[in-house]
Formats: sequence, C-alpha cells, structure tokens
Amino acid sequence: QLHPVESGGGLAQPGGSLRLSCESSRFTFTNYEVRWYRQAPGKERELVATITRVGGGSINYADSVKGRFTISRDNAKNTVFLQMNNLKPEDTAVYYCNRFPEPLNWGQGTQVTVSS
Repeated sequence: QLHPVESGGGLAQPGGSLRLSCESSRFTFTNYEVRWYRQAPGKERELVATITRVGGGSINYADSVKGRFTISRDNAKNTVFLQMNNLKPEDTAVYYCNRFPEPLNWGQGTQVTVSS
C-alpha cells in the first residue's frame, strides 16, 4: 500500500470516545512528523493534530480539539494514534493521517460519526 491505513472510526454518542490508528506496512513514520486531518462534508480538509518525529517532542492541536484529543505514537509498531474523548457532533468527519515531509498518497480515511 502506497498510503497510510486509518482505522478505528465508527459511530459514537456525544461525550463518547474513539481511538483512531494510523499504520503503514511499507513506509516508516519513525523519522517523520505525523499529522491527523479531518474533512467534514462540504468542507475543506483541516489539520487536527501533529506529533513531531521521535526526539522532537512537540505536539500540537487545533483549537477545536484541544483538551479532548490526544495524539501519540508507538514506534515499535510504526503506528500513530488519535484518542478522541468528549466527542461532539461537530467532530463528525472522515479522518486521515499522513507524514510530513514526503507525504504519502492519501488513504481512504476512517469515518467518525458523532450522533445521539
């Protein structure tokens, strides 16, 4: 696969939680910043969270998710996670991940729907 594989999405109630995973069997994330994005229907893709490469130690979040989402990485598994807590209906979107620089092709993303 020439793109990351996102998983873990689904249907959650407001206030609920989901944990997304971003993996690649072919490309390493270890020496790259990894970013989570989302795209809601009719809207542009927006950056949600970033985690710098190993040793960089910097994490950043969009204001809309600060305090609710946590990005982390497991380098042994070449996987990056996005823990999403206290979900809101406005978090409904397709979530994508990619590395930076040298981004890969975009994957299919994972659908997150927050609804009661």
